Amino acid sequence: MKRKVILLVIISLFLSFPLGAIEIGKWNFVVEDNFCYIGSAPIKAEGNYTKRGDTYVLVYRINKSPDKIVQVTAGYNYDESKSVIVKIDQTTFDFFGKDDTAWTKDKDNEVTFAMKKGITMIIQGHSSRGTLTTDTYTLKGFTAAFNKLSKDC
Repeated sequence: MKRKVILLVIISLFLSFPLGAIEIGKWNFVVEDNFCYIGSAPIKAEGNYTKRGDTYVLVYRINKSPDKIVQVTAGYNYDESKSVIVKIDQTTFDFFGKDDTAWTKDKDNEVTFAMKKGITMIIQGHSSRGTLTTDTYTLKGFTAAFNKLSKDC
């Protein structure tokens, strides 16, 4: 429950684009009192849907923890029986979805390593209604934003 509350706070802050945000490539770096994050919206969103909420990827740290958590928000509730597929160039990761958010299965370090080396990230997920979506993100600026998250948070 605590994680869900923290994530809702992060989401609302991301959507309001705080004044202290720094844009690095297509990635934004934000520092708050108890956490920091970098985030980006897709450069391309595909799927046969009529209505969809905000879609983005975050990498965040809470309370100066050394752990960096990767979070995908789809803009719809995931079909929790299916994996969310995250492909970074030629490397593929399975995430699990809960409500409208997906996380790694303890592979955050591997995912962020691939993101630093990668050019493009493609995320495929199925909504609870069965709709397949494919979102494409650029990783341009990710390494600089990630380094800032590591150093300044």
